[in-house]
Amino acid sequence: MNFADSEIVASLLTKANHTIVTDIEAADYILINTCAIRDNAEQRIRKRLHELRALQQRHKQVRIGILGCMAERLQSQLMVEEENVSFVVGPDAYRRLPELLASVRTPGTKAAETELSTTETYADIEPVRLGSNGISAYISIMRGCQNYCAYCVVPYTRGRERSRDPETIVSEARNLFEQGYKEVTLLGQNVNSYRYASENGNVDFPELMHRVASISPLLRVRFATSHPKDLSDRLLEVMASHSNICKCIHLPVQSGSDRMLKLMNRHYDSAWYLDRIAAIRRYMPDCSITTDVIAGFCTETEEEHQMTLEMFRKVRYDYAYMFKFSMRPDTYAAKHLEDDIPEAEKTRRLEEIIALQGQIALENNRKEIGKTFEVLVEGESHRSKEQLFGRNSQNKVIVFDRHDAQPGQYIQVKVTDCTAATLKGEIVQP
Repeated sequence: MNFADSEIVASLLTKANHTIVTDIEAADYILINTCAIRDNAEQRIRKRLHELRALQQRHKQVRIGILGCMAERLQSQLMVEEENVSFVVGPDAYRRLPELLASVRTPGTKAAETELSTTETYADIEPVRLGSNGISAYISIMRGCQNYCAYCVVPYTRGRERSRDPETIVSEARNLFEQGYKEVTLLGQNVNSYRYASENGNVDFPELMHRVASISPLLRVRFATSHPKDLSDRLLEVMASHSNICKCIHLPVQSGSDRMLKLMNRHYDSAWYLDRIAAIRRYMPDCSITTDVIAGFCTETEEEHQMTLEMFRKVRYDYAYMFKFSMRPDTYAAKHLEDDIPEAEKTRRLEEIIALQGQIALENNRKEIGKTFEVLVEGESHRSKEQLFGRNSQNKVIVFDRHDAQPGQYIQVKVTDCTAATLKGEIVQP
């Protein structure tokens, strides 16, 4: 989502006659788009700001700005704590960037714009595709969140949920396809709560997916991220009925314990979650399922940690984003709960989850050996120019000898080997 926001910023600034440079030494402005979900993300930004001081000594004209969630969370406080920051801009104020950049040209001048909006979706902005491979692109379909999970800062940094006009989304996807793109990913903090009401009727997420997938069977469609409470059978029906909607669902579980889920304010229990997993497999037996999980949330017991491990064994995720709990300021947890799990214990629990998931992923991938998949070729393998890589519908990376294949092509690849993270295969000649 931050990458998609950066593409919006690039569009706004190029229209204001700024030019994107690839050499940081040539920059007059350096804009850092930030995340505030975990403390580690913010600490990386502060380290980057420290590293940039040497560049500012060489180039006195350089102005540094902080964009996004960290800017929204800390606002003008950030410019006091980090003296080399000239401006901070929240995620709903990017339209003001051209005038803010002009205002900080005077030495010593600083500026902040962090007001959240209930309507801004940047629907009329055609993003500049930064570092694009010309094959895959992101489309932001909504902004904000109002689930208020106890651990999450997003509702406070990105504002309330609002959905973008579906006609602008379909138009952007169609334009990308006409430009040669082969895959789009629809983005939102919680995409399956997408709702747009107009005089022409209401459009929900299943209907939006149907409209985008109907542009062409040659345009792959993905989405991220889903909330378990909003994953409907209707969406699964639409996914199953379109061969070009990728068979992969990211469904964050966060914990296997019902008490933890209630304390996290997740709006579902383990039985509901497993029912949604069963529904996915009923409609799409070949669908890949991935997840997010938090180790060591407030008051989590060893028994509840074991419940999370058991959830992993039951679902058998293909991939997981796994984190230790990080207390974030302004959240419900920060105001009402105690971060009482020792750091060493959080680490142990996380390591157990990682080890189990690695084992499950390897076992899942071994079951793919001998199967043939349609793969969208994305580019050269990092390890060898003689090999290419691409992804199948299940979002699994497959590496193979290149032969005559080219990025952007759909090809058939037979899986011959694997690791826990990657499938290895060979092109099946037509």
